[in-house]
Amino acid sequence: MKLNKKRALSLMMGLAMGFGASSSAYSQASLEDVMKARGLTQKDLLAAAKTYTPTGGRDEYLVFASGGQSGQVIVYGIPSMRILKYIGVFTPEPWQGYGFDDESKSVLAQGRIKGKDITWGDTHHPAFSETEGEYNGRYLFINDKANPRIAVIDLHDFETKQIVVNPFFKSAHGGAFVTPNTEYVMDAAQYAAPFSDDFVPLEEFNSQYRGGLTYWKFDDKEGKLKPDESFTFELPPYSQDLSDAGKNASYGWGFTNSFCSERYVGGIERGRPPFEAGCSQKDTDFLHITNWKKAAELVAAGKVEKVNGSYMIPMTQAIKEELVYLVPEPKSPHGVDVNPAGTHIIVSGKLDSHAWVYSWEKIQKAIAEKKFEGKDPYGIPIIALKDALHTQVAVGLGPLHTQYDAKECTVFTSIYVDSMVTKWDYCEGKVLDQLHIHYNIGHLMAMEGDSVTPDGKYLVSLNKLAIDRFNPVGPLHPQNHQLIDISGDKMQLLYDMPLPLGEPHYAVAIKADKLKPVIRYKSGWDSRADKRSAYRTRAGREKVVREDGMVHVYGTVIRSHITPEIIEVEEGETVSIHLTNLERAQDETHGFAIYGQSVNLSIEPGKTASYTFTAEKAGVYPYYCTEFCSALHLEMQGYLLVKPKGYQAKEGVMEEGEQYTKADYEKQVKTNIETQAVIDSVVAFITSHNFKDFPPVVALVEDATEQLGFADESKKKAEAFAAKGDYQNATLWAGQWWQYQVKTADMGLRAKTYLEQNGAVKVESK
Repeated sequence: MKLNKKRALSLMMGLAMGFGASSSAYSQASLEDVMKARGLTQKDLLAAAKTYTPTGGRDEYLVFASGGQSGQVIVYGIPSMRILKYIGVFTPEPWQGYGFDDESKSVLAQGRIKGKDITWGDTHHPAFSETEGEYNGRYLFINDKANPRIAVIDLHDFETKQIVVNPFFKSAHGGAFVTPNTEYVMDAAQYAAPFSDDFVPLEEFNSQYRGGLTYWKFDDKEGKLKPDESFTFELPPYSQDLSDAGKNASYGWGFTNSFCSERYVGGIERGRPPFEAGCSQKDTDFLHITNWKKAAELVAAGKVEKVNGSYMIPMTQAIKEELVYLVPEPKSPHGVDVNPAGTHIIVSGKLDSHAWVYSWEKIQKAIAEKKFEGKDPYGIPIIALKDALHTQVAVGLGPLHTQYDAKECTVFTSIYVDSMVTKWDYCEGKVLDQLHIHYNIGHLMAMEGDSVTPDGKYLVSLNKLAIDRFNPVGPLHPQNHQLIDISGDKMQLLYDMPLPLGEPHYAVAIKADKLKPVIRYKSGWDSRADKRSAYRTRAGREKVVREDGMVHVYGTVIRSHITPEIIEVEEGETVSIHLTNLERAQDETHGFAIYGQSVNLSIEPGKTASYTFTAEKAGVYPYYCTEFCSALHLEMQGYLLVKPKGYQAKEGVMEEGEQYTKADYEKQVKTNIETQAVIDSVVAFITSHNFKDFPPVVALVEDATEQLGFADESKKKAEAFAAKGDYQNATLWAGQWWQYQVKTADMGLRAKTYLEQNGAVKVESK
């Protein structure tokens, strides 16, 4: 439908306010003036309107993208394309304290390879946990290709809770892909290698090197992968690639494609043609079809042997038990995608211009009738292409990955060489639309596109090259994620988003309302272990204890001080600092860093985080809060004093700075009384409204009440010192009394504003 000028202007009026202004004249310009000044068209404005999210607005979908060589996961919103978070997974991430506090270090330690810490990862394929094929918003799985590992991210708090290492593989590109009820997470090997850690010469590649496919068992209640209940298919030394689990009609089966089924070994330095020459000679590669449901039954029946603490199904057993089959697929494929009904499987090959659509009904029939065209060199039955294929469609040069639309039979395929997206009908086998993108697209992502009920609406093109799309920032360019509107018959490119982190490989998108993340932890919570911390500390119970040959500091953080403010240890002692965030209001995170130590703790409300180190050298080590948490953030400080061995403290009085008088004390008290009047008026407003119906306000009120309690304690101390005529301490404690009042007022005013903006109503007084 065409958009006439009048309607476009009407539709865009609200958008005009969103353009930045360098002068009052520019800010008051009409929409037409802004369009002219910036060289914008009506099409540009319409695209902007489709992505614009007003201040305070929320996105309909959240995207979880792999962070590539960063070893992280990137979270952003759709349609705004605003980056919301980086989740530390395989790589330490200081802002979140990941890999810097003791608790997260223990998670990273789970990913050690042969006892060695691996502090980076090459994350590739994220996948949501599912219930009956629907994303349930509970967990996210992500693989590390470089060092074959799978991580579990708990979407309760967006933190990595577990890392498991594959006991057989040396690389694993093809993970993670989940079965429809998250019974298993599929994880395929990439480059064939011996399953043992022994040296095996490449001359024995065909006989001793192997590929494989692991089905990691997942315990949904515990939120953990179970290596001792998982099983791996031994497969030929082809390079297994991506996978997808069967759905509905094909439930219980898994599909994994491969490349280099030629089993060629390169070696330019040996005078041999390179890998790429030998790995692309055949016209087809092999799609692997595995019966995971039957395999799981064999494991449960005790018919599969354990190796390296996990179950291993040798090829001979898999063939005998009819667990694995092969079917030809386009050469050098990158992706196998099962449709929502589970009736068709689509595979594309980078060196083919066609997408191939397989019929699950035909494949089942061939298996049932044992109708095979032969066996591969390892004895695995091969289903003839004619007995499995539904249709082939010419979609463009270099097709890769396919996503399903909400509309039946409609799919979208990324076309790498032609740098475009092809929309086509896999039932009738015809192309519907094509859209050029920028540039060299890899994966595609549709909204909930891997579930049994794709949403359609938007598509994201994950492009490998950005070239000329953004301001130049040196030879290393960002990746480019392009947002595409797929709600109509024709695709419309809406937005370019640079991603300056790793090489985002694949992404998945979920409806935002399916996610129920916590906004604060239970007090004293070990977030990585999901239980109360043994080191949790309550206000007033801070202490330093020497036990087990260590100095344990049980401390707290709250606006605007760290308790204890002075930590004294002796040179050579091992120190373990445990800090509990006492805040209850959301977003009141505190940090902790010490001079000379490689640490930054991120201590969210309710969390307890620890840092253990050896005080190697005597000296003075300031520490402070790294999160700007309040007006007195810079004053949130302390000192670690590392005394030389045998040091004897000298008797003396602390050198004071400013000196205070009775007049100073009385002036501060007057200010405090006036501040209390403001607090009382805010309290009156809050309690006269239905504030208990608003959980964020209840948390603010709880926090404010606690701060006011601290204020009362300081008030009593100030009055006690004043009664003794010690106006130095009286004034300082009166100042602390006021600080607690300010923090109380801050939270109270936030609560009042929230009630005013969210429709709170007055309640009848009893």
